[in-house]
Amino acid sequence: MTPLDILVAAVNGTPAPRIPVFCSLLDQGARELGMSAREYFANGEHVAAGQLKLRARYGYDNVWSLFYVGKEAELLGCNEILFADDGPPNVADFVIKSYDDIAKLEVPDDITAHPAWQETARCLKILRDEVGSAHPICAYLTASTTLPSILMGMDKWMELLLTGPADVRDELLRKCSDFYRKEVAAYRAAGANVLIYSTPFGSTSFVGMKRFQSLVMPWMQRDLAPGGVDGVVYYCGMAPFNNVIAQVMDELHINVHYISPLAELAEAKAIIGNRGLTCGVIDDIKMIHWTPEQTRAEVKRLCDIGKVGQHFLLGTGVMPLGVPEANIRAMLDAAFEFGSYP
Repeated sequence: MTPLDILVAAVNGTPAPRIPVFCSLLDQGARELGMSAREYFANGEHVAAGQLKLRARYGYDNVWSLFYVGKEAELLGCNEILFADDGPPNVADFVIKSYDDIAKLEVPDDITAHPAWQETARCLKILRDEVGSAHPICAYLTASTTLPSILMGMDKWMELLLTGPADVRDELLRKCSDFYRKEVAAYRAAGANVLIYSTPFGSTSFVGMKRFQSLVMPWMQRDLAPGGVDGVVYYCGMAPFNNVIAQVMDELHINVHYISPLAELAEAKAIIGNRGLTCGVIDDIKMIHWTPEQTRAEVKRLCDIGKVGQHFLLGTGVMPLGVPEANIRAMLDAAFEFGSYP
């Protein structure tokens, strides 16, 4: 079975030799090719080459079309990204500096015609041609309720979300939702088959249950309505969201959930059961300081909980550059060993 076959089997609960194993090595691609981050991320061929080399070297299942989260801000007018060789690129100049800028914000009619999309398209074409028939190709898409944080900064977005004028807030959310709809369609058409729906505000760690139900849920429904949820993964960053899984499954019909390492995996697995895929996630911040033996023990613990009854995937968060190679190898070796089925 190919890794893509194994992923489909995990979703459906059909026989497979092992669980799917995902790893999010992103910024490591520049180091793999001996480039600066600025040089690496400037070219889709570089990003594709880095992804293919990393996957071949470590042997995990997936590749990423993600450059950095600020790419989405570039599609909406951001002209300055801050690059660092010891961490991920980030937005250096916000598109929205005042509420007046929200009215001026324009969502491109055709995202694929935007210059900022071209390198992403080039990366996706290479990944699709090289491994698309056998390996999951992941794309990262930011939900409408979270996208404003990279357009205006988290502090100003929280102020608008919680205390600002509702009409201004809703105008921004509508534009961000329109953008998500166009973006997800573009990624699907370009060959991405695992769509990470990044919705940290889909966790009550960011907003209370009342706001989750009255504000966030309706906007998530709007985001997802046109294209459906095929291939969509519910992801709240590293925020726990076990208390909303049942509602998300019932109302959004998303059945693949990327569980926070801060949440109880056994509880999440019990809620999801055989209705979908539980993705257990190792705490890769702790992996920076763990020994290989500690890493291996944690993978065993997660697999022992998750793989019972199938419907399980083991993954990582966004692996920091500081995670030692010995721990990456220990994690993956243990995942293939303890994630195997008899």
